[in-house]
Amino acid sequence: LNGPNLNLLGRREPAVYGTLTLSELEERIREWSRSLGFEAECRHSNSEGQLIDWLHSAGTEGARAVILNAGGYSHTSVALRDAVASIEQPVVEVHLSNVFAREEFRHTSLLSAVCRGTVTGLGPYSYQAALVALQGILAD
Repeated sequence: LNGPNLNLLGRREPAVYGTLTLSELEERIREWSRSLGFEAECRHSNSEGQLIDWLHSAGTEGARAVILNAGGYSHTSVALRDAVASIEQPVVEVHLSNVFAREEFRHTSLLSAVCRGTVTGLGPYSYQAALVALQGILAD
């Protein structure tokens, strides 16, 4: 699940987020998933409520795990934090940029404490690392 402003990837602050577009990133995620024996479904919304609805329905839609890049909501949304905490599926939080090398307000994530783990600062490879981690988590 990709949150606010990620639809602008490739155009928005390329020095921070790179030049890969969201559709190109999603294709890479699907390729990496297939190589690990998964099928990935990629979704994007700028709406906090939509992300919450998707988290709530993860189990009934057959998702075994969730990778979540909540963008700016990571630092502000108690509601999104509560949605992550309410589902059984493991959730890995990802960030393309190294949030700890950026503005102070980005250093705190409300989501991290309720996620299985966090991968930050590896660009698109943050998603690949999350997939590899989930492969191990699901195999345990």
